Amino acid sequence: MVPSTIKNTFAWLGVVFCITGPVFLSHAQDSDEPVRIFYDTRAVTGHSTELNAEGQMKFIISHRFGTIGDGAYELFGLDRASMRIGFDYGITDRLNIGIGRSTQGKTVDAFAKYGVFKQQENGSPVALTLLSTMSVNGLRQPSDRENKFSSRVSYVFQALAARRVSDRLSIMLTPSLTHRNLVATDSISHDVFALGGTARYLVNKRLTISGQYFYVAPNQIEDRFTNSLGIGIDLETKGHVFQFYIGNTRGMQEAMFITETTGDWLDGDIHFGFNITRDFQVRAKRRR
Repeated sequence: MVPSTIKNTFAWLGVVFCITGPVFLSHAQDSDEPVRIFYDTRAVTGHSTELNAEGQMKFIISHRFGTIGDGAYELFGLDRASMRIGFDYGITDRLNIGIGRSTQGKTVDAFAKYGVFKQQENGSPVALTLLSTMSVNGLRQPSDRENKFSSRVSYVFQALAARRVSDRLSIMLTPSLTHRNLVATDSISHDVFALGGTARYLVNKRLTISGQYFYVAPNQIEDRFTNSLGIGIDLETKGHVFQFYIGNTRGMQEAMFITETTGDWLDGDIHFGFNITRDFQVRAKRRR
């Protein structure tokens, strides 16, 4: 077990990393050469600091399957598939919005994402992006109680701070706040603080390997839930990015994989999944 003091130290370091980013920017020399830190707008299970360009539409099909430990009868999890279909759009180079619908929980989700600044060759040493998401559970609710729409809604707020450390290695810290309007018991917090960490290694020009972990501070979620840990492999082709995933969560929205992960790697609760993305330029970029 990791001492709580060490865990809290890492959490605070993540917050400080995001807060001090603008300080680096204020002392940096301006440059028009942004650094590409990730292949795509997603990294493993969550968002990355990358954004769609103005007028660019991204179509994303995501699948997550049952556990590999389900065995041959369930085709090692492939028989228990969940899916999400989503559209992301670049209103400007800095501001993106998106919407999606998942079979898991019949969930509809939406997000807004704003790029505060990018890492630059001779400018800012880090990239900082702010993300706000909302998800609505669409399952039928029990008929023996009053069911309010607000009880279905969860919100997530994240600051994504990333740096391309070298030609091959990129890292990202993601302090997160999840608010759930409805929780199971009064002993469970409506607000959940977590810190995500992502590392990406460039194997070659088309292939990367990433690892991602979300640590949830103690006494915020039910004991049956665990921290999300996943490994992703990104393969870039012309016009498409194929992302393959292995991890302990089936959730495809932040509120799910941060606060509702049930799998344990040590128990063999490993899920396979993938994302397929396709970009379209639906509107010409405005002249500046």
